[in-house]
Amino acid sequence: MSVARGSTKVNPVVDRVSALILPIVTDLGLELYDVEYQGGILRVVVDTPTGGPAGVNMESIALITRLISREFDHSDPVPGHYTLEVTSPGLERSLRVPKHFAREVGKVVAIRLTAAVNGVRRAQGVLLSADENNIVVRLNDKSTTEITEMTIGYDMIDRARTVFEWGPTPKSGATKVKTKTQSEVNES
Repeated sequence: MSVARGSTKVNPVVDRVSALILPIVTDLGLELYDVEYQGGILRVVVDTPTGGPAGVNMESIALITRLISREFDHSDPVPGHYTLEVTSPGLERSLRVPKHFAREVGKVVAIRLTAAVNGVRRAQGVLLSADENNIVVRLNDKSTTEITEMTIGYDMIDRARTVFEWGPTPKSGATKVKTKTQSEVNES
């Protein structure tokens, strides 16, 4: 069942498309992450299975696009004119349904609420847990040393996404060897 952000509204086009493309994506060893249909754009988002190798490559995206297009030529699940976009969720992925949140437990998320809760409308922190009804986030509050956890119902979430944390590139483990110039060798 497809669910629109912040509601339980069902979209029959998304349901038909999902049923048609799920076998294609699964046969390629990938996971159907999301399907959105809005404003004449049908966006299909595919990802590697949880715990699998990182990222979906461009060859896989191109192959899935061709296979989906061929299937749509035969079954025509979308009425009228539309644009098909096949993509991966990217580093900062949109979180819309409970399974999205469940797969990102332990990662930093940014959430915009539909209304302020205790004066908070935007929250960012580590996603501690996610079930079918709620998520629990440990908030990043640099102004205090206090750890604050917030339980948020899905119906309170307007938008949510993961946050990619930039950091130094990891060292390869090799030690740096300093080479001496000929004049340094002569001096020693």
